[in-house]
This record gives sequence, C-alpha cells and structure tokens, in this order.
Amino acid sequence: MKRFYWLLLILALVVGVASLVLFGLPLAEHKGYVLIAFQGFRYESSLWAFVALALALWLLVYLLRLSVRLLVTSGGLLNPWSRLHKRRRVRLASEQGFLDLAEGRWARALRHLKQAANDSPQPLSYYLGAAQAAHQLGHHSDSDDLLEQALNRQPQAELAIALQHAELQLARGQTADALDTLQAMRSRHPHHHLVLRQLQQLYLQAGDWSALLGLLPELRKEKALGNAELSELERQAWRGRLLQAAQTADGEAPAALLALQHAWQAMPTAQHQEPELLAIYAEQLRLLGAEAEAEALLRPYLKQHYDTALVRLYGLLRGSDLGKQLQTAEAWLKQHPQDAGLLLTLGRLCLHSQLWGKAKDYLETSLAFQRHPETCAELARLLAQLGELERSNSLYQEGLRLLDARLCTPALPVEN
Repeated sequence: MKRFYWLLLILALVVGVASLVLFGLPLAEHKGYVLIAFQGFRYESSLWAFVALALALWLLVYLLRLSVRLLVTSGGLLNPWSRLHKRRRVRLASEQGFLDLAEGRWARALRHLKQAANDSPQPLSYYLGAAQAAHQLGHHSDSDDLLEQALNRQPQAELAIALQHAELQLARGQTADALDTLQAMRSRHPHHHLVLRQLQQLYLQAGDWSALLGLLPELRKEKALGNAELSELERQAWRGRLLQAAQTADGEAPAALLALQHAWQAMPTAQHQEPELLAIYAEQLRLLGAEAEAEALLRPYLKQHYDTALVRLYGLLRGSDLGKQLQTAEAWLKQHPQDAGLLLTLGRLCLHSQLWGKAKDYLETSLAFQRHPETCAELARLLAQLGELERSNSLYQEGLRLLDARLCTPALPVEN
C-alpha cells in the first residue's frame, strides 16, 4: 500500500512538471483577466492575482480551523470535567478497583469501582464488582443497593445481575431468597444453563432431593453438566431421596417403609442396578424391619453381580427361609473361597440358624484372611456363648484396637 502511494506521488510530480512545461510558458505570456461583478460589487484582476488571493483565503481558513481545534483540545486538557478527563478517571478507577478486588482489598475495591460505575456509560461490570466487595465486607444492604443501581442503569442486563444476586444470597445463607430469585429468572429464561446450574447447586446445598431430581432432565437436555457429572449427581440425588424417605412420618415405621418403597419404585430401572443405591435401600429396609424383603431383593442381584459390600450386608439379613439363604451364600464360596467378607456373612448366617460349630469355622477362616473388627466381635460373642471366655476377651480387645486404628484415634487402655 505504501508503494502504491509513492507511485501516485511520483506520477503527480511528473504530470505537474509536464504541465508546467507545456502550459507554463504560454500562460506566462498571457496574464489572463478575471472579472467578478454582482449587483454593486465589482472585482477585476489578473488570473495569477486571483489564484494567489484564493490560495491566501484557503490558507487563512485552514489556520482558523486549526486554531479552533487546538483551543478545544487544550480546553479539554485543562478542564477537569471534560470528557477526556472523565474517560481517564474511569479507566484508572476500574483498573485499580479490579486489582484491589482480586487481591482482597475490599474497602478500596468498593470505593474505586463505585467511582468507575458513576462515571461510566456502561457500568455493569463495575457495579457487580462493587457489590461483591460490599458483600465481602458484610455490608449486605449496600451490596443489594449496588445491584439495584446496576439494574436501573442497564435493565437489559437483568439476567447477569440476578445470577450475581442469587450467588451472593446463597453465600449469606439466604436460601429461600436465592430460590425466589432463580425461579423468577427460570420463568423468563427457562433454558439458560447458568440458571439451571445455580438451581442445581441450591437444591444440592438445601438437600431438596425431589426438586433436584425434577431438574435433572432439563440439565441433561441443555447439557449444562457433563455426562459423568450428571450421572454422579443423579446417584447422589437418589441416595439422598432414599435416606430422606426412610426418615419421614415422624419415626413411624409403617409410614416410613411405605415412603421408602414408593421412592424405590419411582427410581429409574437402570438405577436399581447401582450397587450403592441397592445397598442403601436394603439397609433402610433392614432398619425398618423388612429384612425378608431386603434379602429377596439382594439374592437375585448377587447371583448375577457379585459385590463384596452387598455380600457383607446380606449376612445381616434374616430372610424368610434361613436354610435357603445359607445355601445360596455357600454356593458363592466356590467361586470366592478367600473372600473374608463372604466368610463373615456365612458365619453370621450360621449363627442365625444356630449352627455354632459351622459358624465358628467360617469366622475363624475369615480372620485368617483378614483381621476385621466386625469378625472379631462376632467370633468373640460366639466364643463367650460357648464358654471360651479368655479367647473371647482377647478377640474383643483386638477388635477395639482394629477399630481405633480405623478411626485414627489413640487406643484406650483395656484391662485384661
């Protein structure tokens, strides 16, 4: 582009020299004549005198315009309330304010960002930063006022302001107010992923599992979370829902059992195959006295999907047919002969059926593979019943030591 301009300049010089050579000499011989007459005005001169006058007038106008421009610029530099100084104040205040905010100097950040917001035509980011600083200082009413001012100045940014407001309300523990804010935004922006994510965090924090489960399809549809995060969130929600259902009805077991069963039936079939959820449901059934139902639920699952944690739980249940239950567990032993958890379960099932000798063998074999406090306690209880008190006391002490080690607490001295 610069080369093109240079070529044009050279071409203009060549044309000018050629024109001077071709036309300059004839014009020098003939000075020309200019006459301007208008009503009573009359102007006469040679052509070259007129050209000189025109150039002088053009130069005068140019100098006047340049002088006016310089006066305006210098006036802006000298006037502290000029646009130039106003833009400079906004820039300096915003730079310092955001730096203070990032470094945790809340009072200075609040002062600088408020100053930037007052002088800026687009003050949203400054108001949001100032509201955050006021929140960190504990000035919650000032924080809300700043967000209100931001809404008045830029009403088209309602969603951004509401999201910030809800986040601050959650941080203050104002869960109900945050819920009102987010639900209002959800009604106006039903598919916005940030609104959905903040609602998800609120429901999770409040333990509102039913609301969270109702939100999951929309989170999945809008891809507000990754697949792995959604799967974990769904498991967490159903885990909380099952535990919540078992604690309803003010401790009345029949009502709590009915609520627990309804929650399990409402769960998607795929979730019924999750070992963690299955364990929670079976354990809650056991605590509510429905051990036979829990055993009937675990037995077919364990035949297809062996799981050590569920096998341990299976040994705590008393099914409707203890003999069949023991046979089922013994069939698993062929494929898992060294599973200490399964051997503990077999020992417990033998205790349920009062098969003392068999129970002792299973429990001792389990301890040979793994020293577990529950196994020590079961065998100690059995040995005490059989009259072997010294070994029973020794196993009780060992179980306590193992439990203390698990809890990472210093073991209490135990007298012999």
